[in-house]
Amino acid sequence: MDVNLPADFPAAEAAEIKAKEKAYSHELQRSGKWPEIWRVVGEYANYSIFDVDSNDELHEILQNLPLFPFMAISVVPLAKHPSDVK
Repeated sequence: MDVNLPADFPAAEAAEIKAKEKAYSHELQRSGKWPEIWRVVGEYANYSIFDVDSNDELHEILQNLPLFPFMAISVVPLAKHPSDVK
């Protein structure tokens, strides 16, 4: 996920939307739907792992991100590898 807030976006509005994003992210992490989130160093971006039941559920989660309108998101579906010992 790459976030690109416009340079002229009002600071107070940006702070409010970021607070909402953080709260929603924490809710999803606590529920187990968003078990991993990793910052991309030097960028306003992250790599995340979601544990969802369907593509539709993931789409809904992503669309409900408060920063969604300002994001470029790339999704790579993953499956458990048969050689994984976990």
